[in-house]
Amino acid sequence: MRDFTLGRRALLRAAGVVAAGAAVGVTRSAPAVAATRPDTGVSLYAFPLTAVSLLPGPFRDNMTRTLAYFDFVNADRLLHTFRTNAGIASSAQPCGGWESPDTELRGHSTGHLMSGLAQAYANTGTASYRTKGDYIVNALAACQAASPSRGYHAGYLSAFPENFFDRLESGQSVWAPYYTIHKIMAGLLDQYLLAGNGQALTVLTNMAAWVKTRTDPLSTTQMQNALRTEFGGMPEVLTNLYQVTGDASHLATAQRFDHAQILDPLAADSDQLSGFHANTQIPKILGAIREYHATGTSRYRDIARNFWDIVTAHHTYVIGGNSNGEYFKAPDRISTELSDSTCEVCNTYNMLKLTRQLFFTDPSRTDYMDYYERALFNQILGEQDPNSSHGFVTYYTPLRAGGIKTYSNDYDDFTCDHGTGMESQTKFADSIYFSSGETLYVNLFIASTLTWPGRGITVRQDTTFPAASTSKITITGTGHIALKIRVPSWTTGMTVKVNGTTQSVTAQPGSYLTIDRTWASGDVVDLTVPAALTFPRANDNAGIGAAQYGAIVLAGEYGSTDLGGNLPTLQTASLTPDPANALHFTGAASTGAVSLIPFYKMHHQRYTVYWKLTGGGQPGTSYEAEASGNTLAGQAAARGSAGASGGALVGYVGGGAGNYLQFNNVLASAAGARQVTVYYASGENRSTTVSANGGTAVSVSTPSTGGWDTIGSVTVSLQLNAGTNTIRFGNPSGWAPDFDRILVS
Repeated sequence: MRDFTLGRRALLRAAGVVAAGAAVGVTRSAPAVAATRPDTGVSLYAFPLTAVSLLPGPFRDNMTRTLAYFDFVNADRLLHTFRTNAGIASSAQPCGGWESPDTELRGHSTGHLMSGLAQAYANTGTASYRTKGDYIVNALAACQAASPSRGYHAGYLSAFPENFFDRLESGQSVWAPYYTIHKIMAGLLDQYLLAGNGQALTVLTNMAAWVKTRTDPLSTTQMQNALRTEFGGMPEVLTNLYQVTGDASHLATAQRFDHAQILDPLAADSDQLSGFHANTQIPKILGAIREYHATGTSRYRDIARNFWDIVTAHHTYVIGGNSNGEYFKAPDRISTELSDSTCEVCNTYNMLKLTRQLFFTDPSRTDYMDYYERALFNQILGEQDPNSSHGFVTYYTPLRAGGIKTYSNDYDDFTCDHGTGMESQTKFADSIYFSSGETLYVNLFIASTLTWPGRGITVRQDTTFPAASTSKITITGTGHIALKIRVPSWTTGMTVKVNGTTQSVTAQPGSYLTIDRTWASGDVVDLTVPAALTFPRANDNAGIGAAQYGAIVLAGEYGSTDLGGNLPTLQTASLTPDPANALHFTGAASTGAVSLIPFYKMHHQRYTVYWKLTGGGQPGTSYEAEASGNTLAGQAAARGSAGASGGALVGYVGGGAGNYLQFNNVLASAAGARQVTVYYASGENRSTTVSANGGTAVSVSTPSTGGWDTIGSVTVSLQLNAGTNTIRFGNPSGWAPDFDRILVS
């Protein structure tokens, strides 16, 4: 389902669906929106999918394969169980997998398909996607109309009998009936909003009325007991329907799905997630942030924000995914939770939806988009099999050493991840750019073109990122734009040129730089976003971690060799880039020579993402931060740490120019550039300035290591003199991380 934020331009955006259709010779009906309620508490807005098109690159390649599946898939096969459930004859061959006639979750994939088709139509203007969506909606309307003849309540629509809900309400075992209802409702809403199908809104509001009829008689205790069974994003879709129609009954019904067992601890910022099914909980939090946008009740916002902070800091693997065996584990358990069933992709699909809503709410939290990039490039882009013409996708993302990805198929899979894959792979265009008035946010380096509705301005981004750390933005049209370009937390020394002239802008890692001007047609912005190797560590074991180049997680190629879960030891200093293949490295491991490639490109062979890490005999001299010869100025102070190499870290560095750590006796045999590896710990994304011998300080990003005693590293090049040198760390505007040591090589 498309997550969205309704603002003052929502009606214009709906009309934009019609306008875009006319531009490609497609007739689109405007949604008959009864009322549109602007969201509360947001200051940033997405562009409609009609406004952004993907240019050639890996994202468009993935989308193209999924579109081929949409062209191929037989809607009647998916509609078969709906029709038989409603007493309508069907001669179609039933589907297999989770859509088989005896699977209790049957029907959910039709909802995902409706969402995917609506997104595909909005983004490409191809009429066949709307035609197929219209066919499905019309068939579902017929099933809904026939349902009372089967003894079902008015408005009921599903591929299984209504007595599934009798079982739910009486405490009997049943898979997740409201989960399927949510997927159908979400697909109908997307058909209405993105494809202009008015009939979809009618069917949807009938379903919402049925949900109200079904839940109103339940006491609070009965309802809370029912909510122990997975119910998908019911509060989200009902709140979205309220925002679209203005009918307060939909909000009231949405709030019946507020699950106190999960929401109450999160409101208190308490992590009690261990032991809960991960993807059951994330949609509940999506409901909370949408309820905040509908009501302005800050408790809902706090729940969503606290959940995101807890999950990303304490339950998230390096690729951006979470869960092992589909469940949250104890906080910070990473290295002990590596298996073939890590990182269910549905979780990340929903985390990205939540991240985007939180960024609309608080654009100052640039770590939201850092996470978005990490999860999008490393897991979502890599979930699809590039050898599959129909874009088959993974369910889990194995992180066991020696794991291998497995994929869906045409008709005998239809897991939840098959469904979310149909959506994820057709909405890549939805978060590249955001806006607020005349301010344009460039969030992601993805080749694309934005046609800014109502402004006569086109913004084209040409990039092969991440293969190259550059991007070119070309403006066509004239007008004022405060252009805000994301400076990732992982980069150092990002540069910006406008029409060939270097700009004097602050490119602080983990922020947005701003170029505010009236642009002329043909103006060009050239970006250089330097990347470097880093080795983020597992929260629970500083000796275990991954290799990463910029935002891109690297994985070791092991072909047909099953490592059996035994982590190889990687000599980090041995990694050498392959000059003929971008983002490819070779190195030495305990298993022998090894090649590392981007994890999103890892398919059809076994691999490892996590390693035991060692410097591998890296030449150089190590200097402990807490050593007596150093200067700990201002508040800077040593503290004990079990994760630190010398048993202590130096913290409270930065937060102003007076608090710094200076290494006073750094030796170099000759003058010249030297590689300085900085070992640090930080529970959040931070940065530090570093200078040698009183020279110009450069800013270095220090991404979160997952914990305040978990050690990570970054490397910076400094010009040293022959003999004794000083190296100073600080941060004039914010706190630096806690420092363990430096290694000068």
